Amino acid sequence: MTTNQILSQAEQLISTLKQLMPTIYQQETLESILGLFLCGQGNSVPHHCQTKSESALSRFFNYYQWPTRAVIRTVRSLIVNLILSHRTRGRKPILQVMVDLTTLEKVGKFPNLGISVRIYNHKKGLHIVIMYLVLGPWRIPWSFRIYRGKGTPSPSQLAQKLLNNLPKVLTRNFQVYVLGDTAFSTIKFINQVRNQSHHTILGISKSRTLADGRKVSQIKTRGQQVYLKGLDFPVFLSWVWLKIDGKRVQRFVILTKAMKGKTIARWGRRRWQIEGFFKTVKHRFSLHRFGQKTLLGVYRWLILSLIYYLLAYWVYLHLGFMDNLDWFHCARQALILLFTHVLFMGILTQFDTLIPWLHQQGFDFFMMRCKI
Repeated sequence: MTTNQILSQAEQLISTLKQLMPTIYQQETLESILGLFLCGQGNSVPHHCQTKSESALSRFFNYYQWPTRAVIRTVRSLIVNLILSHRTRGRKPILQVMVDLTTLEKVGKFPNLGISVRIYNHKKGLHIVIMYLVLGPWRIPWSFRIYRGKGTPSPSQLAQKLLNNLPKVLTRNFQVYVLGDTAFSTIKFINQVRNQSHHTILGISKSRTLADGRKVSQIKTRGQQVYLKGLDFPVFLSWVWLKIDGKRVQRFVILTKAMKGKTIARWGRRRWQIEGFFKTVKHRFSLHRFGQKTLLGVYRWLILSLIYYLLAYWVYLHLGFMDNLDWFHCARQALILLFTHVLFMGILTQFDTLIPWLHQQGFDFFMMRCKI
């Protein structure tokens, strides 16, 4: 797929999403929200919007009856088509499926969100399990589930539900490698992924017990075949060294496919790609800045934030600057290329506030809209 085709696909997606909105007013509100998220500053909150009021955006997220699931289906359909366009003859390409849990930290009380906002691992906020796809140059947030704490499905169980919903057209045409951290290295999760004919690359605790009674930390040979306690088939163990807070930290990795120790370690490092995604989607596309009164509003905020991340990334691929990924620049370029009129209306709004000051400086301006 050429770079021009990528941009046309993004334009087609925006057009389809607008058509899903029941009224023209909601279409305009959607465009305003797109412009708000694509500022790329990570501080996109409703009262920063220059073309619609804060109350208008609140109604759009929390109360208007636009089809949220149809929006999700539309985006996923386009993503599947883009992924399938990368199929090649011969061996099936590898589709990396990364699962991880991240916390969208919040302060204050959220009585209308029930147990969705809670404390977990000493952090208060919304805890979500995200599934993130990597194929060649493509980086795609696919789906997410909210973790609600003890007595509800665990992160590994939520991840399994996400994997079960991965389209069969993808699992048939690609080798699926599932990557996750120690929270997902349960016996049940490993067995279920293997039953789906996928391979797993998972972080594992150094204190994990092997079938022979030894601890993982006692293994001294990279790539060694070991049996985890409670697991009927062998896995292959290696480790990576990471720099955390200025110190070298050892992290162990298991793979359900036989590979050399260094190869397993290289695959293990790829799991941390999703950490960069979390930082980007929070600090550039405001994933954590929701303040909606309803759970529906929160879901819609998260969905649209991830869509805007995709649009900015596709514009990055369109521009072809592969050696330098500047998310702020990509977001601004997406705003210019895809929402020129929203950007222009924002500029006019800012200009309107300057007119009294300009008059004091002796300038006189007159603006008029003409139909051409």
